[in-house]
Amino acid sequence: MATISDLSLSDLRRELHKYPEAGWKEFRTTAYVAEELEERGYTVHLGEDAIDSTERLGVPDHAEIEGARTRARDEGAPEAYLERMGHITGLVAEKTFGDGRGPVVGLRVDMDALEMTEATGSDHRPANEGFASRHPNEMHACGHDGHTSIGVGVARALAIDGGFDGTLKIFFQPAEEGGRGGLPMSKTKHLDDIEYFIALHLGLDNETGKIIAGYERPLSNAKIDVDFRGEPAHAGKAPNEGHNALQSAATAIQNLYAIPRHEEGATRINVGQVHSPNAQNVISDHARMRVEVRGETADLNEYMLESADRVLEHAAGMYDTEYSTTLYGKTTTFEADDGLVSVVADAAQSVESVTTIVDREDIGASEDASYLIKRVQENGGEATYIGVGASNPSGHHTSRFDIDEEALQIGVDVVVETVRNLPSN
Repeated sequence: MATISDLSLSDLRRELHKYPEAGWKEFRTTAYVAEELEERGYTVHLGEDAIDSTERLGVPDHAEIEGARTRARDEGAPEAYLERMGHITGLVAEKTFGDGRGPVVGLRVDMDALEMTEATGSDHRPANEGFASRHPNEMHACGHDGHTSIGVGVARALAIDGGFDGTLKIFFQPAEEGGRGGLPMSKTKHLDDIEYFIALHLGLDNETGKIIAGYERPLSNAKIDVDFRGEPAHAGKAPNEGHNALQSAATAIQNLYAIPRHEEGATRINVGQVHSPNAQNVISDHARMRVEVRGETADLNEYMLESADRVLEHAAGMYDTEYSTTLYGKTTTFEADDGLVSVVADAAQSVESVTTIVDREDIGASEDASYLIKRVQENGGEATYIGVGASNPSGHHTSRFDIDEEALQIGVDVVVETVRNLPSN
């Protein structure tokens, strides 16, 4: 593929769907988007110019990153842009339109895929129509291929049709899955002057034509990787000489789920993975767990995180093992601003293909755009998170996830009309 500039929104989405890239490995996606937007007069900031690399979470090891970068090159990613981004994905594209007297507007779209295998049955449209994932254990199962396409579509519409006299910054964010990329992108200078900020999501079990002008109150979230280290011993001959890391992990699991719920709001905890590479007749000397906590507020999330750490500490102590934790990802929460929600709702009314408009609704899940939104709000700007219905036939994060591609143009039209109707502060 020489360029994406000649692809329609649906064809662009399908191209991205065929070549999904998991978090911090979005080299092909970033390079192609950067090439088109620079051709359209946008200034593009890549790699460390788009991300505070010291704040990254859950980063794959160097060999995995290098492998993804090589794969992107082999699959035709523009070499010049691979060189400019180095080993760090992410892109901020900006352009000033007209006389530049209008507001500075930010739009955040995410790019990464999930580490899962896509369905291959004939009842799954991407497989049936030939655009299913070509990458083993990577799949766009949450709509980020569509989000990236909407971001490109907004950039195209304003570059071609105008109607806006301010500055637009589009944040093509890596590593949303796991809550790993929002925080480092929020730490950059690119958010300093933003007056209005929009993030968005396709689907979320809403039908095509429905717009939620103010999705809000996602659960704060933290994901941690836990390692227990003990001492091996022969399980039959000298079990007393071992310090059982797996027993520490099992005790931790039992008690993590017993952390008391909190009177001030909803809390969650889940142990998603436990692994101990060990023979049956050897006392386990290493066990690894992957854990996540959530809270209705940032304070409740911290309550769960601190409670989990206390359980882990004592589970290790009971069996004389050592433990360590690594923060894999984290998000916070936010509320949408009334003024911007109103502008989005009014803009949606002018889009013919929009059939239903809801002012506000709770997201319920977690979202690391929260860090960018909070940063803008703390600087005195306004922000919201738009829900764009896409009649997804299967739930998010499933092997049969898909979207109605008519939702792509709806998303573009609502965002573009919102940007054109924003007041100058």
